[in-house]
Amino acid sequence: MIRSVLTLALTAGMSIAGAASAHFQLVYTPDPLIAEAGDVPVKLIFWHPFENGHVMDMGQPREFYAIHRGEKIDLMQSLSPVTFNGASNAAAAFDGSVPVKRSGDYVLVVVPEPYLEPSEDIYIQQIAKSYLNRNEVPTDWTEPQGLATEIVPLMKPTNVIAGSTFTGQVLANGQPVPGAEIEVEFMAAEPDMAANAPQAPGVQPMRGGAVVAIADDRGYFTFGIPRAGYWGFAALGTGPETAFEGKELSQDAVIWIRAWDME
Repeated sequence: MIRSVLTLALTAGMSIAGAASAHFQLVYTPDPLIAEAGDVPVKLIFWHPFENGHVMDMGQPREFYAIHRGEKIDLMQSLSPVTFNGASNAAAAFDGSVPVKRSGDYVLVVVPEPYLEPSEDIYIQQIAKSYLNRNEVPTDWTEPQGLATEIVPLMKPTNVIAGSTFTGQVLANGQPVPGAEIEVEFMAAEPDMAANAPQAPGVQPMRGGAVVAIADDRGYFTFGIPRAGYWGFAALGTGPETAFEGKELSQDAVIWIRAWDME
């Protein structure tokens, strides 16, 4: 993961730097807006989805669950191991499912096992959230989930307008993280759910390295969303745990949102 990059400080504005080449934990389903009740398939992949790059092996997640109307739904039993075949390599990933019955938000949370990044000799643990919604009824999206570190959205994360902005607040143990460094990722290559392989990327990475924002003194950041699709935000090293098995640990907070073009 790129951790020494040109950064742009922003507190209430919009910023776009270069393209990402960063690890991102995915909690992916093709459409977060659910019309019919049923089991919604989800893929858990640790990947570089902007450039359809290297895929990292996931260990068995420590936790995988949904929050709906304030209640926790354990999804660990839904997980089954799969091999995700990226453009350059294959790696261990997981299929899961979410029982979506009642209307409202379903906040999906994965707490993965830390991953050892050989090139940096550190562990990375990306605690990731994504969101489903059934029947356009808001219930849970505004609430923090009490994670070790997380990003709380201030814009409804399932239907951000492309060309508008997204604002989030970085928390650690429920407290704001001043000056948090946030990497931004566009999911240019979305997974093919049946093939366990990426679809063709919709855009190519730009020059300049990772897209980075810096949170203000209350942990808030704002980013302009230039196009429709899935956007990920990773607050790096904001969690309270800093070591694992005798090595440095970067405990990151990840959130995924979905932007749409106005028709």
